[in-house]
Amino acid sequence: RLAKAQRILSRRARRAKQEHRPLRTSKNYQKQRLLVAKLHAQVFERRRDFLHNVSTTLIKNHDFVAAEELRSKNMLKNHALAMSIADVGWRTFLGMLAYKAELYHRQFLTVDPKNTTQACHECGFVMGTAGTEKLTLADREWTCPKCHAHHVRDHNAAQNILTKGIIKLA
Repeated sequence: RLAKAQRILSRRARRAKQEHRPLRTSKNYQKQRLLVAKLHAQVFERRRDFLHNVSTTLIKNHDFVAAEELRSKNMLKNHALAMSIADVGWRTFLGMLAYKAELYHRQFLTVDPKNTTQACHECGFVMGTAGTEKLTLADREWTCPKCHAHHVRDHNAAQNILTKGIIKLA
């Protein structure tokens, strides 16, 4: 719906330009501009509401929450994922978790993301060392060459983040 409204806005701008009228006097353009702004505000509110709901649920249901201190600036360099990463609002979410943890008297920590996906949570072996290849984003499941444990990438990373958080807490 937003994309369609933006296309119409572009069309209105093009038409005003063809008729040699300034955009501020083009009533159709101004009406469409306000509609697009309203749709952007709705998307923003929905996203913020979702983040509030998820962060409140996490903090209320758990005494201790650990999260990666992801550097979204570095992740935005991957152009294939940049739009999705920017839309998520990771920094906003971490801020909400932090203040809600304080509000509900819970523990919240951020941990260094180094090797959280590459390390085996059972034996600590890090992929990319000892002649093994580093895992890529396409590798969703892998088997540890040292202890032969089978891992789902995201579950393994979650275990590693929790372990790092507990170590940091102690």
